[in-house]
Amino acid sequence: MIKLGLLLTNQYRLLSVAAILDVFETVNKLYTQDGHPAPFQIDLFCSEDSLLNKAGSYFYGYQPLSIGAPSKQDLILVPSFINEDIKHAIAENYPAVSWLNQQYKEGAELASFCTGAFLLGATGLLNGKIATTHIDACAEFANAFPEVRLQADKTVTQDGRLYTSGGATSSFHLMLHLIQINCGNPTAIRIAKLFAIDMDRHTQTYFNTFQISRKHNDDLVAMAQQKIETGYHNAGTIEEMIKDIPASRRNIVRRFKQVTGITLIEYLQQTRIEAAKKLLEQTAEQMTEVIYKSGYNDPKAFRKVFRKSVGMTPSEYRDKFYLGTRA
Repeated sequence: MIKLGLLLTNQYRLLSVAAILDVFETVNKLYTQDGHPAPFQIDLFCSEDSLLNKAGSYFYGYQPLSIGAPSKQDLILVPSFINEDIKHAIAENYPAVSWLNQQYKEGAELASFCTGAFLLGATGLLNGKIATTHIDACAEFANAFPEVRLQADKTVTQDGRLYTSGGATSSFHLMLHLIQINCGNPTAIRIAKLFAIDMDRHTQTYFNTFQISRKHNDDLVAMAQQKIETGYHNAGTIEEMIKDIPASRRNIVRRFKQVTGITLIEYLQQTRIEAAKKLLEQTAEQMTEVIYKSGYNDPKAFRKVFRKSVGMTPSEYRDKFYLGTRA
């Protein structure tokens, strides 16, 4: 029997924990219905003892355990965080970092779901290894853990005994992967059918929403952001957009990258692509109009940038996300 430990952190996302329990309990149920022993012994562990008596930390049929109690797990799952202040969430759960390291040292496999990758990253175990997380948290993750080989487009990653998944429904793909490894492909397929999971989704790029924080104190950078966001639809150069900013091009280029983490050109491209995505999602306009209104005058260049950024062609994106009536 595989000893599966689910870590209840401070600020865990209830949906993440509930989904994990539902899937692995269903696997156990399928086995027992077929007359076989359940493959997983599921235990819940609290990242600190104060959670043991905290309202909401209990799940039907489970008595959460302390990570301070002697235990040796085969597989440990780290759910997503609800707290958007990830640094604060990590600090609140720091006692779990040494526990995860010790469990890994003793042979456990570790798997994080969505932003749970930040806690796994804090262990240092991902340094030099591949990982993913929620697509919208990738920039923050890369900044916090520069030694991790982040693969932002991936739904699931595995590097040795370390596993990570992208955002939200990508968690189900990681669970399927773990079930396939531990229980075989037939069981994974049965679970995929029961939970209506598309087994062939390997990328999460098209779920990305481009957003750069304005919570900084650089007025020149804020001015450049504003000019790009209001003038992106004009097929002009970045030099034309920032010509009225009272700073040299070299200075604003350097400051913009330092504050936002990306270049002015990248900011303009991503702003245009985000505008195109909205047009493809919300209107039935011809592709030539979408291209023009997004600030491009070269369809070939537009399609190349769109595919690189989104992971699919503009037509494929519209087919996937447009819910209106076609003209």
